[in-house]
Amino acid sequence: MSDLNIALLKRLCETPGISGREGKIAAIVRDELAPISDEVTVDPFGNVTGIHKGSGGPTVMLAAHTDEIGFLVSHIDDQGFLRVQAVGGFDVQVLPAQRVIVWDRSGTPHRGAFMISTKPAHLLDGTENTKIKTSDLFIDLGMTADAVNEIVEVGDQVTMDRTLEVVGDSVMSKSLDDRVGVYVMLEALRRAQGASAEIHAVATTQEEVGLRGARVAAFTSDPDISIAIDITLALDFPGMKPQEYVTQLGKGAGLKYFDSSVIPNPKLVDHFRDLAEANGIPYQYEFLPRGGTDAGATALARGGNAAFTLSIPTRYAHTVNEMARISDIQACVDLLAAFLNDAGSRSYAIVD
Repeated sequence: MSDLNIALLKRLCETPGISGREGKIAAIVRDELAPISDEVTVDPFGNVTGIHKGSGGPTVMLAAHTDEIGFLVSHIDDQGFLRVQAVGGFDVQVLPAQRVIVWDRSGTPHRGAFMISTKPAHLLDGTENTKIKTSDLFIDLGMTADAVNEIVEVGDQVTMDRTLEVVGDSVMSKSLDDRVGVYVMLEALRRAQGASAEIHAVATTQEEVGLRGARVAAFTSDPDISIAIDITLALDFPGMKPQEYVTQLGKGAGLKYFDSSVIPNPKLVDHFRDLAEANGIPYQYEFLPRGGTDAGATALARGGNAAFTLSIPTRYAHTVNEMARISDIQACVDLLAAFLNDAGSRSYAIVD
């Protein structure tokens, strides 16, 4: 039976915070970290770090990013329609007719809709190029131009208007990438209060635009071990072959062997596998041919460290309907907590 705190996960996912605008979600994470950390810091880049001082064990950095993909208002035209700059990697094809929220400088939400500046389908004659670009999108807030200009400014953030819902044995939401990773980090830290390791649990910023916050935070933490907690692709749906799945929902925590940002320390992967088997925690291996996580930055901090990514299998990544199995999320919490309580028991030296 899962102990998943749906209310906390829902709050994390529904709080706005695109890359460079993570203040609201950072404040929530800071408050969650405070009672389970010996010290909480916020650096100039916006990374929030909860430090568990431990008792002489290795320094373990956890990294889960707070930023979600979204947009910035880049232009307001004479009719009050908004144009946007993408911040992160949405597939433009899934955006037309989606509802959005524009957040003004006071933090007030204003609902609107993404539409496309092309002829509607019933006026097309079949010869038009219907491939959509970000520059074809506009936001209609349902207001006059004067009203829009009174409340919206260039540079305001735009997020998708979707809530977290429980569907079957899964959760579905915008921004599971990577608020579910933040959730796993928080819940594992709650269960590692007796760990001998010095744990730096970092809610990182600007991952979606180049792992930027993790690079800054890892330089400060200077860890012996760094672990990113992030989603990975679960491509177990129609149109994909089994060898292309990467991971599958319901098969447990993802133990990453490869992505394009980092090759995890194999002895660290083995440690997670052994802990999963010893504790009856379901797991699966992951090879991600493209894409990366904060581990690509944390692994290179100062003199380097043993790095790894713990992955939460997720269908429909970078859409408004990201979906993860509740049992897989719980497996990641259980496995990360087991590792934190066992950190320091092994060496990950490349050359013995």
